[in-house]
Amino acid sequence: MALNLQNVNLRISAGNSKQFPTDAIPQIALSGRSNVGKSSLINNLLNRKSLARVSSSPGKTITINFYDIDKKLFLVDLPGYGFAKRTFSDKQQWSSLTDGYFTENKNIDLLAAVVQLIDSRAGITKDDEMMIEFMNSAQLPYMIVVTKMDKLNATERKANLEAISNHPAIAEGTPIVPYSSLKNEGRNELWREISKFADIKL
Repeated sequence: MALNLQNVNLRISAGNSKQFPTDAIPQIALSGRSNVGKSSLINNLLNRKSLARVSSSPGKTITINFYDIDKKLFLVDLPGYGFAKRTFSDKQQWSSLTDGYFTENKNIDLLAAVVQLIDSRAGITKDDEMMIEFMNSAQLPYMIVVTKMDKLNATERKANLEAISNHPAIAEGTPIVPYSSLKNEGRNELWREISKFADIKL
C-alpha cells in the first residue's frame, strides 16, 4: 500500500523524551544547522505550504516535531543546531533534547535513517562534522541532503557538491541528494532514498 501524502499531520511538538510517540512505524529524522532550510524542505517534501513553520528567527524553536505520514512513517524534525545567538541555557536544552531522541527514544530501533541537511553555500561546518561523526560512531544510517542549490551558479554547484562529496567525515557509499525547495529539485530522489531506508512503498 503506497503512502498517502494527503494524510499528513503534525502529531506532536515534543519538549521532552516522555512525549515521543510510541507507534511501531519507521522514523526518518532530519538534522541540520539552524537556517539550513529544514522547514522549507519538509513543506516541499510533503507538498504543503506551511505544515512546518519557517521561522523568521533561526534557532528559536527547541522541540522535536513528529510528522505522521499516513500512519506508516514519522518524519522527525530535530531542532536546528549551531545558531550563535542562542543563550547557554538554550544550547543546553537543545543538546539535552536531541541527545534524548537518540538515547531515551523507546522506538530508536525504528529509526530507519537520519537525513543530514548541509547548506550548499556553507558546506560542511564544524557543527555538521560533529553530527556526522556522531552518526558514524553510533553506526546510524544516514544520507546527506544539500539544500538551497538554487542559490548557486553552475560553477559553484559543481565545486561545492564535489567538496561535500569528498569530505572525509562522510562514510563511503552515503547517498548525497542536491535539493532546492524553491525549484522542487531533489524531491523525488529524496523520497526514493527514504523509501529504501524505511522499506516503504511510495
